[in-house]
Amino acid sequence: MRNLVRIGALCAALLLGGLPLAAQDQPQDSQPKPTPAPTLEKPGMAATEPDAKSEKLAKPAAPKPVNPDTGKTVEEIIARVNNEIITRSEYEKARQAAGEDARSECQNRCTPEQLQADIEDHQKHTLRDLVDQSLLVQRAKDMGVSVEPELIKRLDAIRIENKLGSMEELEKAVSSQGMNWEDFKNNIRNTLLTQRVISSEVGSHITVSDEEITKYYEAHKSEFVRPEQVALREIVVSTEGKKPEELPDLKKKADTALKRVQDGEDFGEIAKRLSDGSTKSQGGFLGIYKRGELSKELEDKVFQMKRNQLTEVMETKQGYLILQVLEHYDEGEQSLPKVKNEIQDKLYSGRMEPAMREYLKTLREQSYVVIKPGFQDIAGGGGSEIQEVSATPEVTKSKKAHKKFLLFGKRSGSASAS
Repeated sequence: MRNLVRIGALCAALLLGGLPLAAQDQPQDSQPKPTPAPTLEKPGMAATEPDAKSEKLAKPAAPKPVNPDTGKTVEEIIARVNNEIITRSEYEKARQAAGEDARSECQNRCTPEQLQADIEDHQKHTLRDLVDQSLLVQRAKDMGVSVEPELIKRLDAIRIENKLGSMEELEKAVSSQGMNWEDFKNNIRNTLLTQRVISSEVGSHITVSDEEITKYYEAHKSEFVRPEQVALREIVVSTEGKKPEELPDLKKKADTALKRVQDGEDFGEIAKRLSDGSTKSQGGFLGIYKRGELSKELEDKVFQMKRNQLTEVMETKQGYLILQVLEHYDEGEQSLPKVKNEIQDKLYSGRMEPAMREYLKTLREQSYVVIKPGFQDIAGGGGSEIQEVSATPEVTKSKKAHKKFLLFGKRSGSASAS
């Protein structure tokens, strides 16, 4: 699943650098739980090791080669995907991001040899993932998918996570790092389009029955013997950059959010609508914590709470915070109802990998993909290498266009690569 997960974030990684992104909305009962995004600091959270993926703005990109005769930037095209191209600079940035992913996953747990092997494993699929990303974005456009509202929310989440007061400040910060603002937004847009296609075209066709969940639980009960843990969700009303006279209204907003949940509204939906935290798109999901991973103050509070219980509105340095105990796992073997969603996600993820590869294989077969000699693209469906072509065969392209018509239902225009 690792390489497929990278596809959704790959386009953003080319320009985002260290800027964090909030996770995609995923219904708890139908898709795997997303990894929690970086969150606002909580009161008394236990200190943790810093993540290798910094929340700060990216470092300036290395300058591109310039033609001394014309003074124009030189871009080497290494692949064509229908109308679109993939350049060497995009490829190198993606390889660098894959290497950083490997280092982050190791987190001092690997020997130098293991780390190097993991980096090579991540990087060997770089070009394949770039081609897959391009195919998925083009498919989204053919489907008429629009993600503009989600784009605005994502940009605002990035602004909050980087502690910037306005969107203009975010734009200036991006520009100061040598990145074009429109390219920056377009890369996030492409990530959202990719996620939408994966959800609609692949994820929606994967089902996991209650019988399968029960069967897995009975066969793997030893996996569910655990220490005491709590799963937490949050609603955050940010006070950063606000004037003292604005605080009463913000406190009232937090009180209103708490009251609505107490009156029976779904915590996750209220978090999506009212929370300012980076977890809002996940319904406020923070993660699962054992004893010792929170400060004594918070530990004493939440470990006394039962499933779905709420804290009062708590004041922190970043804003007003409400926590909900989504689940309280007792020490020992967990019951089926408590781990049902976890098993469902595990089975779903196991089916997502082959389904995604098969879907991407179909997209490739019905598209025009050509790789420059010397670059390797390990395609899906048996891991065969795409044939390298040094020219642009118009006859081949014409044949591929007919297949594309069959998949997409209609042609969206001529696919002439220049």
